[in-house]
Amino acid sequence: MNEVRALLERHGHIVQEVDGSNDHGEDLHVTFVQNGERTADSIAVQVKGGVSTRTRRGHRVRVGDHGSNRRDSSLPVFCVVHDPERGGLFWANATRQIRRADAQRKTLKSVVVSREFVLDDDTIKTFVPSIRDLLVWERQGVGRWADMADVEFAPNDIVKPFENECGEPMIFWQQRGEPFAVLLHHDLDWEPVRIQERMLCFSPIPMIGDVILDSAEAYWLMGCFKSTEWWRRPIGQSAPA
Repeated sequence: MNEVRALLERHGHIVQEVDGSNDHGEDLHVTFVQNGERTADSIAVQVKGGVSTRTRRGHRVRVGDHGSNRRDSSLPVFCVVHDPERGGLFWANATRQIRRADAQRKTLKSVVVSREFVLDDDTIKTFVPSIRDLLVWERQGVGRWADMADVEFAPNDIVKPFENECGEPMIFWQQRGEPFAVLLHHDLDWEPVRIQERMLCFSPIPMIGDVILDSAEAYWLMGCFKSTEWWRRPIGQSAPA
């Protein structure tokens, strides 16, 4: 924990140690700082020593009884492994991996920490902005669905959530300048599906491509397409006269 704390504090971030008597799989709470000002962005961190968690390609951190807590936590939980013999600190987004497994109807037993995800004085400069981008979507209530689909929403993407009468969530995702949108659907195990407005039909059965919809879902998608047409135009193209 001293290595993780020292790295984060060296770059101006706020680190609070969790009381060791409260064993909930979280060792540190980290609040990010920008330009000397505390931000609203915080994460929880579990820190592990490297030798006991080593695999050939990296490390694995057992989930144990913490799966549901990490999946639903208001603070996303990250695992950081300290293994100086392999180069220092390595990280993984535990909350995302647990949510993705849940979307695939699996129970995650261990969080995979890749040797490619190094955390040091160089990589922290990209690590912090990327995590803060994830936290923006988390606050907007769609971070969970990005995790379950294992996709990354960019800051300027248009992301529209919907829940049908059965309580099943779905997401309409439009990236800037792309001629298609992406549908993320509970019934499709959150696998991304490219869609276009011309693929949407209402009769005899509401569908978009091969995906069967109910009427409310179809009308919702139509509204999404109409309200985001301007974001699909090629970058630099003005609106039609």
